[in-house]
Amino acid sequence: MSQSSNKGLIFGIMIGTAGVSLALVWYRKIRKSLAVIRLPGFWALNDAFPSAEELHGERGTVTALQGRQLQILEKLNSLVASLEELKEEVRCLKEAIPKLEEHVRGELRGKAGVSRESPHRRKRRSEPILSHSSEETESEGGYLTAPDLESDEEKAPVNKIQTEELDAFLSKVDSLQRSREINRKHILKLLCENEETFGEEVEFIWRLARGYGEVIQNSLDTEEKKIFANIGRNVSEKALHMAPTNGYCQLWYAILCGYMSELEGLQSKLHYAFLFKEHMMKAIELIPEEPQVHYLRGRYCYDVAKLSWIERKMAATIFGSPPTSTIEEALSNFLKAEEIKPGFSKMNYVFLAKCYRDLRQRGSALKYCDCALMLPTLNVEDKQAHQDVEKVIYSLKNK
Repeated sequence: MSQSSNKGLIFGIMIGTAGVSLALVWYRKIRKSLAVIRLPGFWALNDAFPSAEELHGERGTVTALQGRQLQILEKLNSLVASLEELKEEVRCLKEAIPKLEEHVRGELRGKAGVSRESPHRRKRRSEPILSHSSEETESEGGYLTAPDLESDEEKAPVNKIQTEELDAFLSKVDSLQRSREINRKHILKLLCENEETFGEEVEFIWRLARGYGEVIQNSLDTEEKKIFANIGRNVSEKALHMAPTNGYCQLWYAILCGYMSELEGLQSKLHYAFLFKEHMMKAIELIPEEPQVHYLRGRYCYDVAKLSWIERKMAATIFGSPPTSTIEEALSNFLKAEEIKPGFSKMNYVFLAKCYRDLRQRGSALKYCDCALMLPTLNVEDKQAHQDVEKVIYSLKNK
């Protein structure tokens, strides 16, 4: 091919390339302007913007786009900031929850971090092992292993020490409980402070239930009584499930149900009254030598004998048949408690007087009023008994 032909070919290619380039530049410009005019509506983000027809020229279109983009960025920045604050709050909550849980446990137990180990075992664990025993054995991997520190021979002394500690503590609690001058809340506090140590022992649990029951008996605050009655009933229920043949577990479950019947509405009152009778009868079978079970049965019989007409109808509607009893039956139980332990209770004398009054035996009623007045007034129950006996005396002298 000649040199002039080559030059012509090259010149033609250059002209064609220039034409294509100009065509591409023109096409891109047209497409860009169309894209600006056809911008999707959701970019507006519910804000009012001027429409494409209101914009004049390419400069106005670009300015509108920039305004929209700035508003979008502002909203996105606000959303990101909110998410960061939320993440920080979640992190703080995660850090606070374990501390809060530990604090609540400490408040409920009375003291946190109390060890269940006996002093003998703690001493053994704190002693360093100075040398390997000749009894060390070789494991399958060829490592030396120490002999079992909790052998049967070593467990026996530990259990013995724990039993001795429990017996000593229960003896102390029973001694305090027999003293009528002691504030019952002090005894309950002592029991709660040792719940971590002895809380799985039946003999401890029913005494803890007794502690709640005696605080209720000596309280004048109705709301406080309700709180302690609910807690005490749960504690006594635990003891009852652990040892249903223990008469004192039956007795204190019955007593706490009795308090619930006094503090709840009529339907709950009747429900707990039935539970009271059921478990009180079981307690009488298991510990007939305990005067309190006969006194409580007398109280139940007296209250049933004094049920109003509407209460009897309600009981018949709910349970099919209402409970029945008589003043004579109540009297026989109060007399039995007095026979087992003379002067057992100031309140027992009061109910003996009430029974004889209701049976129109004025002389016997006044006799037991005098017996009640001779006993000292040492606690809230005694004060209530003193007020009741004065009312009985007044009713007898004004008939």
